[in-house]
Amino acid sequence: MPDNTTKIRGAWVANLTWPELEERIQSGAVAILPVGAAAKEHGRHLPLNTDQLQAEWLSARLIEKANVLVWPTLTYGHYPAFTDYPGSCNLSSATFEKLVEETLQSIFGSGSKSALILNTGISTIAPVERVIARMVRPIKLANVYQGRCYLKAEEKIRQQSYGNHADEMETSIMLAIAPDKVNMSRAKPWARREIQAGALVRNNKSHPNYSPDGVFGDPTLATKEKGELLLKGMIEDIRDDICLVLDG
Repeated sequence: MPDNTTKIRGAWVANLTWPELEERIQSGAVAILPVGAAAKEHGRHLPLNTDQLQAEWLSARLIEKANVLVWPTLTYGHYPAFTDYPGSCNLSSATFEKLVEETLQSIFGSGSKSALILNTGISTIAPVERVIARMVRPIKLANVYQGRCYLKAEEKIRQQSYGNHADEMETSIMLAIAPDKVNMSRAKPWARREIQAGALVRNNKSHPNYSPDGVFGDPTLATKEKGELLLKGMIEDIRDDICLVLDG
């Protein structure tokens, strides 16, 4: 990573006064905008704010290593696949795009020259990409579950043959960052290997997307050690993305 990102420790924007924020922006700090749901089901074994916890844990690691300013996490977003489960909130794509766009406009209006969106979701990817395409700004999107180093780590440790939600991978990551939030005694695999495009359902057993627990995959295979390896890959990917923002 370039020297100008390592000499100054990063900060949470919410903890600064506006003059302190302005000073850090003028130092060349990269703005980080985490996107992670605080109200989205993750099975019976993980909390609703699983995505938020991941986004903020990763952000904290960046603060330790680079000259970044981490803005408050966008905890409501476009999550249409989970609304059949109590507590799962969903914004329309148009509303979510407006939220992201106006938040970024405020960040750049404060003087930031570049930004990285740290995204822990999947259904949020397309809306955020559309926002970035509309804004003539140096913005990089880091989709933490799609990075090169992360996928390499996943390939190395993966035992489940299917899954991508509250599964072996996500549960392993939570065991590594917030083990007190994980109840492995409630973790159950979802046996169906093929699902249709659309939402999961919890009551209709004949539906191809039936999942009584809201899980897709096998969380019982999760371990802290797997999570640590996956997180290492995520951090490497994000730091590479920061370098691309600076080079751009």
